[in-house]
Amino acid sequence: MSGAGGPDVIKVSPSGLTFDWESCKRCYWLSARGVLKRPSGAFPRVFTVIDGLTKDFYFNVPTNEMAAGLPPGRVSVGDRWVRSRPIAVPGHETRVAIAGKIDTALAFDDGSYGVIDYKTSQPKAEHVDFYSRQLHAYALALEQPAEGALELSPISVLGLLCVEPVAMVALEADVALKGETTFLPIERDDEAFTAFLSQVLFVLEQPEPPDPAPKCSYCKYLAAGSIVTLTGLYGV
Repeated sequence: MSGAGGPDVIKVSPSGLTFDWESCKRCYWLSARGVLKRPSGAFPRVFTVIDGLTKDFYFNVPTNEMAAGLPPGRVSVGDRWVRSRPIAVPGHETRVAIAGKIDTALAFDDGSYGVIDYKTSQPKAEHVDFYSRQLHAYALALEQPAEGALELSPISVLGLLCVEPVAMVALEADVALKGETTFLPIERDDEAFTAFLSQVLFVLEQPEPPDPAPKCSYCKYLAAGSIVTLTGLYGV
């Protein structure tokens, strides 16, 4: 730790910047500062199975067979961990190190790369804004990797490949779900993402956690004394 400025390097996960940050900034502070990790919510096994099948199905597939709107290329990397070196954020002494797992990366014929997330859902415009931070974080980690980590550069395309089930199809003695695919591009804006990282660091560099989100059930659970009190763990 470096006084009130917090640790010199804070590790952040791309999914945490998307889900945990929006859910409760107090929980996010506690987790990122290594005080107390918020338990993950239950995730139905069927979606984990579908996710794995989707990644296997599209691996090494030409991009023109995935969805319209993608540049010529091929799926080249699937389900890989990425790690960045410590990244400086203007206005902060604390740096961020990004670590997470991408769904897939595309290698385009022009020598650039794309990072996309698979979504088993109806394509919605609000998904673009919601998942933008996560994909920007992946892009930075791939372009500024830690030593020995996966490096892909430049990242020219970010987006979501939505697979929406639309019909049940008979396959002899079995059945299968038929899906429609839609690619939702996400415009890359490193300046906006850096400004967002600055907001995150302004919170994480504080010596005390922020107030709980009004609807955070986990903070309410802790406050009720159902779990050991946090008093003294972070010096408040």
